[in-house]
Amino acid sequence: MPEPGRTAAAVEAWEALFRLQSTLLRRFEAEDVWGAEGLRGYDVLWTLGRCPQQRARLGELSASVLLPQPSLSRLVDRLAQRGLLRREADPQDGRGVLVVLTEDGARRQREIGGRHAAGIARQLADADPADLTALTDVCRTLTATLP
Repeated sequence: MPEPGRTAAAVEAWEALFRLQSTLLRRFEAEDVWGAEGLRGYDVLWTLGRCPQQRARLGELSASVLLPQPSLSRLVDRLAQRGLLRREADPQDGRGVLVVLTEDGARRQREIGGRHAAGIARQLADADPADLTALTDVCRTLTATLP
């Protein structure tokens, strides 16, 4: 069992990070940068853009985006109907399906991403660059230590 001081520090850190994320997400969602894809659709496009060969199984994608798998599946269907993604058989496993980012999807992700990056810069304009670097380092370190 963790020491009481460590538990309190962990809870306080989590609450601070969670509040920051919630505040920023609300502000980002309110910005007019997402188009028909919305923030969640952009998250799927962005995540696929970072996958090897811009493709992943739905379960792998589900582990990286902020949606439960049933909602993700419906969103993938909508994005596929718009030509931003496609589903194809997994050559390694005939039962599996890969979700693949199309050229139009990659282009759309870059368009939205540029506007979103400008929004991030506006929201964090007053933050000390050293604090942002420290936050990045802490988050990456903690992510790497999770089981």
